[in-house]
Amino acid sequence: MRGKITLALVALLWCATSNGQSFDKWFRDATLRLDYIFSGGAGNCEISLDEMHEVPRWYGKRRRMAEVPMEGNGQLVMRDHRSGEVIYRNSFSTLFQEWLSYPEAEQTRRSFQNVFLAPMPLDSVDVTVELYDNRRHSMASMTHIVVPSDILIRHTGWTDVTPYDILQTPTDSTRCIHIAFLAEGYRESEMKTFLNDCRTAMKALFSHEPFRSLRHRFQVIAVKSPSRDSGTSVPRNGVWKQTALHSHFDTFYSDRYLTTLHLKTLHNWLAGTPYEHIIVLVNTDLYGGGGILNSYNLSMTHHDKFKPVVVHEFGHSFAGLADEYAYESEAVPMYPHDIEPWEKNITTLADFHGKWEDLIAPDTPIPTPKEGASVNTVGLFEGAGYSLHGVYRPCPDCRMRTNENPKFCKVCDRAIRQVIDFYTGE
Repeated sequence: MRGKITLALVALLWCATSNGQSFDKWFRDATLRLDYIFSGGAGNCEISLDEMHEVPRWYGKRRRMAEVPMEGNGQLVMRDHRSGEVIYRNSFSTLFQEWLSYPEAEQTRRSFQNVFLAPMPLDSVDVTVELYDNRRHSMASMTHIVVPSDILIRHTGWTDVTPYDILQTPTDSTRCIHIAFLAEGYRESEMKTFLNDCRTAMKALFSHEPFRSLRHRFQVIAVKSPSRDSGTSVPRNGVWKQTALHSHFDTFYSDRYLTTLHLKTLHNWLAGTPYEHIIVLVNTDLYGGGGILNSYNLSMTHHDKFKPVVVHEFGHSFAGLADEYAYESEAVPMYPHDIEPWEKNITTLADFHGKWEDLIAPDTPIPTPKEGASVNTVGLFEGAGYSLHGVYRPCPDCRMRTNENPKFCKVCDRAIRQVIDFYTGE
């Protein structure tokens, strides 16, 4: 028995040590910021490298470097140039790919900024960026070499760092998740309001499980980026303001879709601060927001739905959760019914295995009628992913479905816990 315990302990220590050695073998404690331009239209997409930056410190994962907790709509893969070994991988989604699902993309070509963070390699690497369509097929791919000694890699964030306040510190700073709140549409004189809004958003986020019980694994800062004008742009009203991130409503002509397309500017404001996951708070009382996996979460702050919206959008940007609501008309066919979505909280039943079938009671009818189902019933409820039919959600209601529901459903809760465990190594 003692021998078995000893061997198990050795194996555990080897695993922990090898994870640390894996980072130190390939990387140093700095961030490689990669700026790209994604451009084109339906059926013709291109990826172009724009700029590269070296930024102080690395605040992302230091273990499971070649793994991702969710597939995403695209991936960035870094390989050692000499051996070809994959040494880093991350997944993401983009506004560009979402735009491709709209009719405008059939007639017009557009370009979108995208910024990705990776650990700074010690030696030359090959970086591949690949985008997938909604059938999970590759629609664009580009590989380029990064030489760490390249004199044209810009040094950003070493001076003139945007002032920030630390709002929360983790129990273990070596295994934590870094969240940065970023001010948008707040004048210098309104930073006290911004900090109060940050605390309101924190309170909302950490009142939800599993964030509440795992709060000790998060560091949170508030980055005080000032704007010339107060508020944000509202194109439908002819209002265009000069703000830190140039955010606006009416993205893709949707009234409530509040986003910024200026991702390079966003990361310039954050350079030199301890950040990985980004929550942009917008100083407006109009309803709206948006969340994009491993890009940013953006939310209005002075509407009475601020708290549920900022939590909902973080479900998108942090955990890759899908929207569980449906539109009255299926005008946005984001999820083909013969393809299984990668998101963990919706299914088309094309390949349901490994999602939440283990949480469904044996006597639960499939599909599951909403009538008579309790709020905690786990089943297959039709109507999700913007479709009334053919896409299913786990529960009658959830934070990812409505603003009125006070919590994440069991399936979303579990998915978020898995992401937190992935990043913090617990």
